[in-house]
Amino acid sequence: QVHLVESGGGSVQAGGSLTLRCAASGDIPECRAWFRQAPGKEREGVAAICSGTPNESNVARGRFTISQDSGKSTLLLQMNNLRPDDTAMYYCAASKHLWAYLREDLYETWGQGTQVTVSS
Repeated sequence: QVHLVESGGGSVQAGGSLTLRCAASGDIPECRAWFRQAPGKEREGVAAICSGTPNESNVARGRFTISQDSGKSTLLLQMNNLRPDDTAMYYCAASKHLWAYLREDLYETWGQGTQVTVSS
């Protein structure tokens, strides 16, 4: 069983940057991802990394970068050029499926989330 704890959220102005971290403990699976949910909206995939291969959604491409540390215990999401519509709760998730990527329904374990607020 894996346990996930997110950190790094906060409040920034548009154009700013944040780095989100997801610390994992226990049996860490090969697929981990970042999802986000804005108030009144459905949760959406942001970026994932499976077996070391990253995959980024359209909302992330060009602005966000997903990575993991060499020990694979920490998942990172570097977010640059943030916009007000990036405001959301960001969740880290883990999947035992080797190719889960941004398939939300394939993720079994979720963190509590970290809030990101971007002001204009």
